[in-house]
Amino acid sequence: MGEYGGDEGVRRRGCSCTKENFLPEESFRSWGNYARALKETPLRLKDRVLTRSLDQTELVDVKAQSQHEMKKTLNWWDLMWFGIGAVIGAGIFVLTGLEAREHAGPAVVLSYVVSGVSALLSVFCYTEFAVEIPVAGGSFAYLRVELGDFMAFIAAGNILLEYVIGGAAVARSWTSYFATLLNHQPNDFRIVAHSFSPNYRYLDPIAIVVLAIICVMAVMSTKGSSRFNYIASIFHIAVIIFIIIGGFIKADTKNYSDFAPFGARGIFQASAVLFFAYVGFDAVSTMAEETKNPGRDIPIGLVGSMVITTLAYCLLAVTLCLMQPYTDIDKDAPFSVAFEAVGWGWAKYIVAAGALKGMTTVLLVSAVGQARYLTHIARTHMLPPWLAIVNEKTGTPVNATVVMLAATAVFAFFSSLDILSNLLSISTLFIFMLVAIGLLVRRYYVSGVTTTANRIKFIVFLALILGSSIATSLYWAISTNGWIGYTVTGPIWLLSTIGLWLFVPQAREPKIWGVPLVPWLPSLSIAINIFLLGSIDRASFERFGLWTLIILVYYFLFGLHASYDTAKEASSARQMKNVEEGAVN
Repeated sequence: MGEYGGDEGVRRRGCSCTKENFLPEESFRSWGNYARALKETPLRLKDRVLTRSLDQTELVDVKAQSQHEMKKTLNWWDLMWFGIGAVIGAGIFVLTGLEAREHAGPAVVLSYVVSGVSALLSVFCYTEFAVEIPVAGGSFAYLRVELGDFMAFIAAGNILLEYVIGGAAVARSWTSYFATLLNHQPNDFRIVAHSFSPNYRYLDPIAIVVLAIICVMAVMSTKGSSRFNYIASIFHIAVIIFIIIGGFIKADTKNYSDFAPFGARGIFQASAVLFFAYVGFDAVSTMAEETKNPGRDIPIGLVGSMVITTLAYCLLAVTLCLMQPYTDIDKDAPFSVAFEAVGWGWAKYIVAAGALKGMTTVLLVSAVGQARYLTHIARTHMLPPWLAIVNEKTGTPVNATVVMLAATAVFAFFSSLDILSNLLSISTLFIFMLVAIGLLVRRYYVSGVTTTANRIKFIVFLALILGSSIATSLYWAISTNGWIGYTVTGPIWLLSTIGLWLFVPQAREPKIWGVPLVPWLPSLSIAINIFLLGSIDRASFERFGLWTLIILVYYFLFGLHASYDTAKEASSARQMKNVEEGAVN
């Protein structure tokens, strides 16, 4: 039987770690086959670029690669608390102090507003996809359906990087707050390797131990993880309320006298980095496959948790800057040190305990989400199918969970928080932008329905939206005081969105739940995400480019040929038109 048919062949490969677990495809059965595959790379690449998966393929055929079903145990209440637990962690408890001190001052609250609006727009885009394609693949599955295999893989590589470095950043912050709880400096619990560069010399063994414990919890049970997250998040919310009330009691309005010391540029620069604080809700979308009623539960869970989180972030940012002058805020444990500075030294223990809880649930939800994401990629054979196996007893992807957390532990052991957070923001903003594009494609282009004239108009308007957004971002990045450029790029974006709205009819209506105000909402999401990319430093883009190059090399040597063989093997059992759209014969 093919890769998409017959349990027997798949189960046999899942029993042991052999070559068949990792490279079972035709192209890797001999050196001669591999050489022929490499020669056919241009043809195969064309096929994968033009191929678009179908909703039904993701929901049935691709899911079948995991041997066993994931258990549908979650409702909207679980998803909402997963969303809160996934998001409120290192971003607010660490990066708020760093960005307030170095880039935004008290205006860091506006940075959170900008990031929150951008994240909320992205949540809406994710939600429509998650309702209609409730599978573990998250944005990877959505982009496979709308933008094709190649773009989906580029996004997937960057989301895997996002999960790994996000988890590493939170794990290192866990050590910092743990040290505060014990009246120590963060680096007191780290090993100093003086021969390494300053950004990588503080080795963090505690982060490794924390990640190992999280790994065990994540593989045991999704519902069990949900219960732990729910109970812990109640405590977390209580600590946040305490911080806000206590902070306002000890507030000094003089600390707000210089509200925006770094100007608008500092606000947006901080906003781009603070986007890290909202990362996590995409992990919740990967749990759609385990949700009892996706059409009802996902919109309530995702949108509700994001609104609550944004409100909490803004209040916490205001509280911190009212307690201390922004120049005195501690970069490692800002809230704990702030309470100590205003004479409430005992409160720092409550804050540190709450921060530790928040980071623990962020790590747990991230571990659950990232494993499911990796599982779905492996189902398509772009990564070894061994990673797609779901354990029959626990109903969880054990192999994928262990591999992702092992990679996270390596990053957490070596890398500092600022290096991680900037790189994470680039990956996240890039992927959210692609999902917004995917939503526009889903609404305005359906093969066999959209006319040639409407397709051309759609491509032109979408290209103008992207081009004007990129031009605005570049102008912001290179022009410190200019404004003339915005009078050109802004109207182009506006007129392009109006043109798409008025002159291109939508080819598909959502079946259950749809994003409101299309094309305005996804177009604005594209513009904001690209604009925030223009506020991130050059070194982070260089690291982003290097990582993208690495995943492209892997794709051309392995992922392309494995996924090509898998799709062709599936087509031998049924006609390709029933599996994918646009494949090259």
